[in-house]
Amino acid sequence: MGTVRSAHEECGLSYHRCRWCGTASFRRLLCPVCASSDLEPERGTGHGVVVRSAVVHRYTEAARNESLVRFSEGFVFRCRVVGVAPHLVAAGARVRPVAGAEPDEGDVVFELCEPPVLNAWT
Repeated sequence: MGTVRSAHEECGLSYHRCRWCGTASFRRLLCPVCASSDLEPERGTGHGVVVRSAVVHRYTEAARNESLVRFSEGFVFRCRVVGVAPHLVAAGARVRPVAGAEPDEGDVVFELCEPPVLNAWT
């Protein structure tokens, strides 16, 4: 009988690592460092840290978040952070993949690992 995992433990992120220089990349056909096409698929935890965050109103009436996230595997990628008001996502926040969302099929969607700290000025 196998071990039981939570939904968050089963989530991950498929990415590629260059066989020539070892650089990790996400959704690229060529290595961003050496331009090699010899990329090996790997799967990581998908946990990352928000480097930059912005509230975007483009193409929709509702505001949404777009964040630049640095992943523990060594690459940076732009994605959406959901489950919290867009303006509450700050640089330094830790994120994880949304359970049940498959990032290979469209938008890359993450959620905060910890809820944001609210104070009287927020």
